[in-house]
Amino acid sequence: MVSDASPEGGARARQAARGVHSLAPRWTWEAGETAVRGALFLAAAFAVLVTVAIFLALVVDTVPFFTQVSPVDFYAGTVWSPDIRGIFGVLPLVAGTLIIAGTACLIGIPLGLASAVFLREYAPGRVREVLKPVLEILAGIPTIVYGLFALIAIAPVLQTWFGASFFNGANAILVVGIMIIPMVSSLSEDALTAVPVDLRDGALALGATRFEATRRVVLPAALSGVVASFVLAFSRAVGETMIVLIVAGQNTDLTFNVFGQMTTMAGWIAKRATGDVAVGETVYLAMFAVGFTLFLITLFLNLVSDYLRTRFREEYD
Repeated sequence: MVSDASPEGGARARQAARGVHSLAPRWTWEAGETAVRGALFLAAAFAVLVTVAIFLALVVDTVPFFTQVSPVDFYAGTVWSPDIRGIFGVLPLVAGTLIIAGTACLIGIPLGLASAVFLREYAPGRVREVLKPVLEILAGIPTIVYGLFALIAIAPVLQTWFGASFFNGANAILVVGIMIIPMVSSLSEDALTAVPVDLRDGALALGATRFEATRRVVLPAALSGVVASFVLAFSRAVGETMIVLIVAGQNTDLTFNVFGQMTTMAGWIAKRATGDVAVGETVYLAMFAVGFTLFLITLFLNLVSDYLRTRFREEYD
């Protein structure tokens, strides 16, 4: 029998001690990993629960509205006059939303993509260091400031040059278009950055110019992220509220004249959601019906964005 005082006994004791101590870090690491995994799961679950709660909050008051107003009349009606005539045809609000958001995207998407291509493919380091923070500042400006800028700088010009009313849809189109430029630029630049450098170098080595390499190689390879940025920008424009509320006017007639007053679904909700509307009235319930419609539109756009990102995604080793 080997005593603890012998060299062999001392070696066994040291090995046993090392074994005991080695269990503590492993147990601590596993516990920390479990805690992190649980925290991340709770964060994801919280986001899902908030989305479900918003959906249920809208449905609770939307269902009673459709017991008082026919869904066919609501979605097919071309007259929106809930306060005066008691008519709830949401098409004028939908048309105003799509006109303002769609035309704004015709301004913001090309400029945002062009700025992303320039920053990623052409800009020298010093120029990039200046332009990138400027775009980030532009993204952080509150939308109400954009609205005030439109009143001061854009509305008078449109009124003088085009005979527009002071409050008009073109005000909102121009400013919302400017507002979504940083979103398109940032997301598109991330997609372009993810394209391997070897693809660019290969195209240039074959004799392509930088513009040809960007147009024929880099952009097609980054198509999923670029298109997803377009859809998300459109979704952002659809839900814009403060700019429309301040500068677009409050006309709820079905019109396609962007130099006249018009409004959107989000703008009408913001205008009407005041304390003078009694809970349970049809006008009160109409706000939730319009909000529910807006929720479905933005949900559809986000699903389209996810589909396009998955459908055209390129994977590289």
